[in-house]
Amino acid sequence: MASIACISSVPAPGDATELRARARGALLGLAVGDALGAPAENLKPSEIRARWGRITGYVAEHPAGTDDTEYAIFSGLLLARHGSALTPAHVEAAWHEWIADRDEGPFRGAGFSERGTLENLRRGLAAPISAQHRHAWSDGLAMRAAPFGVFAPGRPAEAARLAAIDGSVSHDGEGIYGGQAVAAGVAAAMAGAQPIAVVAAALAVVPDDSWTARCLRRAVAVAHRGERAVRSAVVIGGYPWTDLAPEAVALAFGAYAAADGDFEQSVLTAVNMGRDADTTAAVAGALAGATRGVSAIPEAWTTPIGPVRGRCLPAMAGYHVLDVADLLTPWAPAHGDEPGPTDFVLAGDGTQAPA
Repeated sequence: MASIACISSVPAPGDATELRARARGALLGLAVGDALGAPAENLKPSEIRARWGRITGYVAEHPAGTDDTEYAIFSGLLLARHGSALTPAHVEAAWHEWIADRDEGPFRGAGFSERGTLENLRRGLAAPISAQHRHAWSDGLAMRAAPFGVFAPGRPAEAARLAAIDGSVSHDGEGIYGGQAVAAGVAAAMAGAQPIAVVAAALAVVPDDSWTARCLRRAVAVAHRGERAVRSAVVIGGYPWTDLAPEAVALAFGAYAAADGDFEQSVLTAVNMGRDADTTAAVAGALAGATRGVSAIPEAWTTPIGPVRGRCLPAMAGYHVLDVADLLTPWAPAHGDEPGPTDFVLAGDGTQAPA
């Protein structure tokens, strides 16, 4: 793999506008990938082909993001509030404030790791004990890790450190590693790294002998052969759950590598591989969006993406991923009259309030 030593560690002043475009590309790319992949979640490629042929755009009548987008907003707002001073206590408090201590409603779309975490928090267990449930290895941290890379452009190790702090409340082991790989990859892409260096950055922050690292290496090694080869290299055949972090993260990076960072092909490759398609496409979209910038995302795909409705996390209703991207890049100019980091703050009840 290429060295990551060449990745700039701080944004140059003249690059602020480009960095804002990459930040917006990363988080809007995540939301687009989530919405594109949602109908294909838990399906096999053969089932996808039987229903739609090859998916080349939205197949849902009303495309929308899932818990992947809402939890990414959750982590992004938490990070905007605390920055590099983020601690496990901050994360745990936010889970209580914005989720566990609220009337959550039906909580549709949440994964097993989120349910296990909430059950433990409501029993009075604190981090890291709150992460001791049967699905601590899930991709629930990976799906919400992109904001850490946006916050730390060119600093993969810092992005990975912050992702691990966020994940300490809900994940352990391979679940943490998957989130760190995504955060580091996005951080490298934010600084203009090429796909091979983005993958190298992800591998550099996880243990070399981890399941996550092994899956990542296998996926990227065969990426030039296409999605079938990537899927065959990492999917655990016969296993009933599709949210294994090592598998999902490797599929996402494999799709991104197979497309050489092209946004459309990265996301569509992930979607058409099935499995946890909303998450794999969300991660691939975040990586490719950070690599190519927001202008690389087709307008037909961005138009349906509005503020989230809070179907999974009611406290996140009304936030748009672009608001979060702007909050996480305060050193870059806002775009026209769109909300910038000084236009609103996060109120104590999880809603937006004027600054």
